[in-house]
Amino acid sequence: MSDFAGMEDLLQDFLIEAGDLLSGVDNKLVDLERSPDDRGLLNDIFRGFHTIKGGAGFLNATELVTLCHLTENLFDKLRNGELSVTPEGMDVILAATAAVRDMFGYLERGSQPPAADAALIEGLKATISGEAAAPVPAPAKPAVTPPPAAPRASGGTANEPDWNLLYNAVTGLPVPVAEVRAPEPMQAVVEKPLEDVVQSALGRRATDKPTAAAPPAGRREGERQRDNSIRVDTARLDQVLNLSGEIGLTKNRLNALRSDILSGRNDTETLHALDLAVSQLDLLVSDLQNAVMKTRMQPIGRLFQKYPRIARDLARNLGKDVELVLAGEETEIDKTMIEDLSDPIIHLIRNAVDHGVEESSERVANGKPTKSIVRLEARQEGDHIVIMVADDGRGMNAERLRAKAVEKGLITDEEANTMDERQSYNLVFLPGFSMAAKVSDVSGRGVGMDVVRTNIQKLNGSIDIRSQQGKGTTFVISLPLTLAILPVLLVRLGEQPFAVPLSMVREILPVDPKEVQEVGGRATMVVRGEVLPILPLSSLLGWSQERTPEYGVLMQTAELSFILAIDSFAGREDAVIKSLDDFRPKGVAGVTTLSNGQIVLILDMKELLGGAGEQRGVARAALMRQSVAAFA
Repeated sequence: MSDFAGMEDLLQDFLIEAGDLLSGVDNKLVDLERSPDDRGLLNDIFRGFHTIKGGAGFLNATELVTLCHLTENLFDKLRNGELSVTPEGMDVILAATAAVRDMFGYLERGSQPPAADAALIEGLKATISGEAAAPVPAPAKPAVTPPPAAPRASGGTANEPDWNLLYNAVTGLPVPVAEVRAPEPMQAVVEKPLEDVVQSALGRRATDKPTAAAPPAGRREGERQRDNSIRVDTARLDQVLNLSGEIGLTKNRLNALRSDILSGRNDTETLHALDLAVSQLDLLVSDLQNAVMKTRMQPIGRLFQKYPRIARDLARNLGKDVELVLAGEETEIDKTMIEDLSDPIIHLIRNAVDHGVEESSERVANGKPTKSIVRLEARQEGDHIVIMVADDGRGMNAERLRAKAVEKGLITDEEANTMDERQSYNLVFLPGFSMAAKVSDVSGRGVGMDVVRTNIQKLNGSIDIRSQQGKGTTFVISLPLTLAILPVLLVRLGEQPFAVPLSMVREILPVDPKEVQEVGGRATMVVRGEVLPILPLSSLLGWSQERTPEYGVLMQTAELSFILAIDSFAGREDAVIKSLDDFRPKGVAGVTTLSNGQIVLILDMKELLGGAGEQRGVARAALMRQSVAAFA
């Protein structure tokens, strides 16, 4: 049963407001480290902890109140000039904010948080008193001895795997107590230096791992609940309400005109009034649609605010001097995208700090400033949001990337020789690709960048890499402004229309069979000096080819540029996507309804072109034969 029965609403309000406050405090602490004499920052951080402490008091979260009170006292002395900001003191403060965030996790699960680590409390007290933050002994929690592995039914051996150890390695969690049968012997008090507590907290933030403490029953550690709530400016709600009222008045006007026409009035004046009413309704509905869409939009700064702390902690762990600069925080993005973007951007920032920027000594030797700058920027370009993560590090070496991919067996020598720079950079997105010499808790497993691209593609977006050796690397993410409306190009096979995402379309061009050439067993066409394969839409869908395609849509994905051969096209539309939850054929992202009421399938081009391993090779080979046959 929850410790907050009857206080759920108060708890949720506290968690939302306190979470925002703590994220702001984290960013101000990073700024304070660069400007230790800024009295405004000191006052803001003090007020943040004071506000969190007050809310925790209402919830009777005694241990959270205690931790916030100590930190508040420390900042009171800092702002009064009794103490000065030091790197060691800042480590203790950041460890305290990490502990506060962990306590929020317990509150989210409806349980009172336990006391903060004793070494951390002693460290705060020592810092407040002006003493050096010396290692402080703290009792360790009793260790639980894993039970011996049970033999298999068929007869175990001495080499039986330790399943508890495997569980711990895979999940990062201790073995659940319910599964442990061994007794818990008395353990001696073990010294746990404050430095270990601080580094543990900083490392946990840098690598975004769950805390080591066992969570309360009822919810597993690391399990995140998606936030479906949204904050909407009242001015936007007022606009929606006003437009709804205007539409109601227009509806009444249309009903009156309908009655007049049914009663026999069809003079010019009545028809003109009907035309005006319909035009006004069309305008109002369009305005209402835009207003409702804006209620889903949130400033991307709410997503960005947690990254300076992550970059700071990781850089400190790696011994690098890195500053994360934010830009375009006021740019608005669909609320449903914000949570899905969190992990990809964290991966890119980690990649920039770990791989992109050099050690300070290397930067000085190359004539660069000691401090590295990583820039996280967002802006709106037309109907797309562009997010950039740029560093001023060593840049990428296309030749080394190709050699590493060949070494790992991800591509062949022949494929490597045909790759240009852009295609070589995209090798980092292949599953299993990594340039790290050894595996660490930050990188080296070859899964991070693959996850980034997969998550971006799920949002109907794309990611591109721009790099210059010795100058740095920039990752450019392009996303639709909203997931509810998708700009599409309508194409036809015979009389059947299909919709393809407009974000992938570069241009439309006529396909002259005389210009089609067979290269490597596939139909190709030269467009401004670039040899591009021709893929008939009928072949992708498995339809019979009734006539030679007359038009081609030049399309581009992260991996491939090609010409989609079609019979004709019917223009551009903004499609309202309806998902197919119960039955979704392969290669179909959803459906939409055209202005004439016709239902059209929205094609998922990446899925139509995709596949894996041998099946993909067989499918492409068949597709090449069909593409050649289509123009024979």
